[in-house]
Amino acid sequence: MQQQQPAPTVFVVDDDEGVRNSLRFLLKSVGLATRTLASAHEFLDTYKPQQPGCLVLDVRMPGMSGLELQQQLNLRGAVIPVIFITGHGDVPMAVEAMQQGAFDFLQKPFRDQDLIDRIQRALERDGRNRTALAQHASIRERLESLTPREREVLTLMTRGVSNKVMAAELGVSQRTVEIHRARVMEKSGAGSLAQLVRMVLDAEPAGGN
Repeated sequence: MQQQQPAPTVFVVDDDEGVRNSLRFLLKSVGLATRTLASAHEFLDTYKPQQPGCLVLDVRMPGMSGLELQQQLNLRGAVIPVIFITGHGDVPMAVEAMQQGAFDFLQKPFRDQDLIDRIQRALERDGRNRTALAQHASIRERLESLTPREREVLTLMTRGVSNKVMAAELGVSQRTVEIHRARVMEKSGAGSLAQLVRMVLDAEPAGGN
């Protein structure tokens, strides 16, 4: 049974206490669960990748900058969308952040509604990313439970090879092939050959966009 996903949280990381407090008040006023932290290190020490949400991040901070935090998250494979808040002189840094996969950036001063709109879009993106990842992980787990021989049968099945040809190729009886096919279908949870092919395609690492 699939575990219930925790509720999304908006993480605000900024070394300015006034900014943290005003953003916490703003986001709570529109019903968003919010957690504020004073430094990038504090966020990295407490963030768990399975926690859905988004990150509102100041570019310039003492210690570890927002860009350095983003790089750390990328290295850890964290999919949390990052919205950078930048001062007027930080646009080149924001452009670099976007190139490294940031979701968006807002230049100060910004309208409250602009930030809320971007956060809502980031949370939607995070939800879609997590659903896709969960499906891929679950499919991969099921396919990885196959024995080496069942994997061979799976490969031949997805190529449309008949039981008779499969038996000759593997040097086993057709009855043995039928047993392996039944196990492949059972372990994968696929309802049809077409669904099985789709699952194999979905389990492959995504290439491109």
